[in-house]
Amino acid sequence: MNNVIATRTAFGEALVEMAKERKDIVVLDADVATSTKTSIFREAFPGRFFEMGIAEQNMMGVAAGMATTQKIIPFAVTFAVFATKRACDQVSISIAYPKLNVKIVGSYGGIPTGKAGATHQAFEDIAIMRAMPNMTVIVPADAVEMKQAVKACVGYNGPVYLRCIRCDTPVIFDKNYKFEWNKGVTLRDGKDITIVSTGMMTPEALVAADILINQGVGVRLIHLHTIKPIDKDILLKASIETGHIVTVENHSIIGGLGGAVAEVLSESEPALIKRIGIEDTFGESGSLKDLFCKYGLTSKNIVKVVEELIKEKVRKYSYRR
Repeated sequence: MNNVIATRTAFGEALVEMAKERKDIVVLDADVATSTKTSIFREAFPGRFFEMGIAEQNMMGVAAGMATTQKIIPFAVTFAVFATKRACDQVSISIAYPKLNVKIVGSYGGIPTGKAGATHQAFEDIAIMRAMPNMTVIVPADAVEMKQAVKACVGYNGPVYLRCIRCDTPVIFDKNYKFEWNKGVTLRDGKDITIVSTGMMTPEALVAADILINQGVGVRLIHLHTIKPIDKDILLKASIETGHIVTVENHSIIGGLGGAVAEVLSESEPALIKRIGIEDTFGESGSLKDLFCKYGLTSKNIVKVVEELIKEKVRKYSYRR
């Protein structure tokens, strides 16, 4: 994991690559092109770029109107917090309800917002979009996966929410990686415990998993790039074979990855689940290092939580014997 690149940058580059092949791709941006990196698309295809201003609700309506022609694939791009909260009604009724082919891209997901604080930190975006019927939710781990996810989104007919991150993140996948729609990725295999992560937390979870493996813990690490529809099979298998699960996400533990995993397993193969994420609080301004440490979104804390869960698992096993 030597290379680092922001998934928002990879998104902008992927858009241009796809637009060279597909003339039906257009971009709508809410006056944040430099931040979301749709500026890369604007420079390459100015005639297919629409600056909508700071009017996200209107932007979603325009994107929906374009999609009704069935000849245009609109990418509606803004900060995640505005796409999912300020324009929630328009996304729900104008895009998700009629199942229109609009790709909604939420940049600046979670904590990393350049010290903008609670007003710009989207801790609830995945939960909001996951609850909408007909909506697919994708959270890539790195630049390689983001580029493949953009291509997959273009090939899929229906509404998609694609989450981007502002800060640079490690590249964990190589050129041989293949994005599979709605399929989880097993990065490490083990029988003692499972870590399930998504987005930018997967590289951090990978560091934690390797530390634990070196300590002799059989860790299974599953990356879920698609939160909805979720890969139930990979989760059920992990629950049966390891029994204990830790979820890790740059999002609220309510309604996000942790909630989705708990919902799946509670109905079929219950497991003891510990959720690492934002715990029912608003964010605040600060450096990335300080904020990620405060909320426990570090490899060090992941290791700590896993070790505690392993001890609990051993105690239960010894008691049953």
